[in-house]
Amino acid sequence: MRLILRSPSAVFGIAIIVLTVVVAAFAPWLAPYDYAEQLFEGLTLQGAPLPPGEDFLLGTDTLGRDLLSRMMYGARTSLIVGVVSNGAAVLIGATLGAVAGYLRGLAGSAIMRFTDLMMAFPALLLAIALAAIIGPSFWIVALVIALVNWVQVARVVYTETTALAEREYVEAARALGAGHLRVLMVHIVPHLVPTLLVWATLGISTTVLLEATLSFLGIGVRPPEPSWGNIIFENQTYFTSAPWLVFIPGSAILLLALSFNLVGDALRDALDPTQRGRR
Repeated sequence: MRLILRSPSAVFGIAIIVLTVVVAAFAPWLAPYDYAEQLFEGLTLQGAPLPPGEDFLLGTDTLGRDLLSRMMYGARTSLIVGVVSNGAAVLIGATLGAVAGYLRGLAGSAIMRFTDLMMAFPALLLAIALAAIIGPSFWIVALVIALVNWVQVARVVYTETTALAEREYVEAARALGAGHLRVLMVHIVPHLVPTLLVWATLGISTTVLLEATLSFLGIGVRPPEPSWGNIIFENQTYFTSAPWLVFIPGSAILLLALSFNLVGDALRDALDPTQRGRR
């Protein structure tokens, strides 16, 4: 932890993540308005959204809803989808990669060929196809993102497990009669934890961006439930006349994804002795 806190970029990333988590957790108490309430005073006399000001700190959207309130509730959506979908992706990828790397042979080859097949499809196109077939909703989006993001984790875990399975202590455990499950859980999986922690952190930035992309395309989280992606989707036609409606959620997405990347890089350097002192 000390090595991570020595990095200014990691401290900045942690601060942004903590701030986002606090805002998302306490959104019902911090939000000045109901995120779905269409306020009469939230539009000009001509029916245009209001710019940031004293009454509405981030302005209002095209329906007169407070943008700050929608951003706070949208942070909940982005974080929950990012954490849940990435956690599921890491779990699926780690399980399949570890099993394939340990068993090898026909079973391992079949798993990795399936992984290669999934990697052949562009993640965004596959996510769009799955979301269009299954139907967009909050949890469906998380499931779709998990189903397209596990392949990279599986490939990395497979490579590490293949190397670990040939170590002397693993062969000694087998010689002493340890079963396959015990060897995997006791002698191999603990050595994979640092890699999985780094991928779990870095992967959240990817899932946040992918969720925002799907919502922006109209096949992610559906309005009026706010997410940063569908806030941009709803207000994109006002990009020139009300740029804050696109710039503010876009900046939030970029900042949160950058923060997870910075923390993931610092975590990788702290857990990998070969990376220490290089910066």
